[in-house]
Amino acid sequence: MTPDSVETSIGTLKFFDGIPDQKTVEAVYDNLDRMRATEAFLEMVPMASVEALRVGMESIGIDSANKVMLYDGLMDSNSLFLTGNTDTVYAIGLLDLERDGPTVVEIPPGAGPGTVNDAYFRFVIDMGAPGPDRGKGGNYLILPPDYDGVVPDGYFAVKSTSYINWLPLRGLLQDGKTDAPNKMWKEGLKIYPLSQKDNPPKMEFISGTGMVVNTVHANDETFFEEVNDVIQREPLSFLDDELRGTLGSIGIEKGKPFNPDARMKSILKDAVAIANATARAISFRSRSDGVRIFGEDSVWYSGFDGFNYLWLRSDGAGGRNKDARTMFYYIATVNTPAMVLELPGIGSQYALAASDSKGRDLDGAKTYKVNIPANVPAKNFWSVVVYDPQTRSMLQTGQPYPSKNDQRDRDMIVNGDGSITLWFGPEAPKGQEANWIQTVPNKSWFTILRLYGPLEPWFKREWKPGNIELVE
Repeated sequence: MTPDSVETSIGTLKFFDGIPDQKTVEAVYDNLDRMRATEAFLEMVPMASVEALRVGMESIGIDSANKVMLYDGLMDSNSLFLTGNTDTVYAIGLLDLERDGPTVVEIPPGAGPGTVNDAYFRFVIDMGAPGPDRGKGGNYLILPPDYDGVVPDGYFAVKSTSYINWLPLRGLLQDGKTDAPNKMWKEGLKIYPLSQKDNPPKMEFISGTGMVVNTVHANDETFFEEVNDVIQREPLSFLDDELRGTLGSIGIEKGKPFNPDARMKSILKDAVAIANATARAISFRSRSDGVRIFGEDSVWYSGFDGFNYLWLRSDGAGGRNKDARTMFYYIATVNTPAMVLELPGIGSQYALAASDSKGRDLDGAKTYKVNIPANVPAKNFWSVVVYDPQTRSMLQTGQPYPSKNDQRDRDMIVNGDGSITLWFGPEAPKGQEANWIQTVPNKSWFTILRLYGPLEPWFKREWKPGNIELVE
């Protein structure tokens, strides 16, 4: 039975024998629309992120398959790019399968981890070391979602679920330098429509190093416009009925204009504010035990809650872990099994930290230190990069590369036991300039430890980084 008056978090709800009065009807529909819009933001972060990457890349001239954004001098903090690294030579392509049809990607031998993700940031295929070519190079063929023609021999062929596909490739430094991977990409990487295989267009490499470019999705109500643009472009089959239903409930539907009225605009604005705060709580102050890498006493946690790239709880028994999906895509890009599978010496592993050893926020005005024990289990390299929690991109300081990398920064001071102490703060401690990453007063920060080519001691948790300690 429903009483005539019910006290709730959205106010007093009133009924006549179970039938809501007009004020109650208006209140619950506003609440329902707010809930649906909040959920839409949290579910559509991956889609909006790929769209922001598309828009950002096209703004600097990446408007055809043969044009690639190449960080020939490494990525620096001028790029607003979700937790990009300063450690590998990125070659980033953008595929439009509706425009070009089946598209060929020729990967040269020696390529590091590369991936194709669809317009919802779902995994399509790996390339390079973790891909089917196993670092020996190979020809890939990415097929449109509606392709039903003959698939030619001689390719690693895969059908994507979307027309737009993001193609991030990584080249590993050699002797801490960019020369070899730059040569590899410029001489060996080819991307072109299959229809032009007999006379492919010449590759064009646009340098991203030092370039100011924004590839981060909106955190205000324009977020829904980004999402609507994707829905109108991609085929209906791109999303399942449940995800499309969430969007349909707030007025985003393929083939129809998205034109919210004044009431709905106000609700969308409120919902984004709530959802953004929620995404930040999930990302930086997770309540899930599934993110812990080294137990409760360690500040380091995984961006893959539950360590499942499909975001499934208990291998699917618990359904989709929506918070895990939101967490990853709010702070990161690129989805591949290589980030969670145990692939010793091949894939990559990541650990994040956003608090000190006592659970306090990291303050850019204060000095901290962290011990990286000897014998880091990384075949290729390890690095620590510092990020801005606002943009989730590299922290912009007097250091264009806010990071330390054991291959690039070979002047780092090594302790007597083989460990390395890294320092964080607005000024370098005396004598520790080589081990110092600058932070900014009146700002917070977070960091990511990367291991490329992680080895058994990492997977067995026999090696772990120290906690971030405040230097009093």
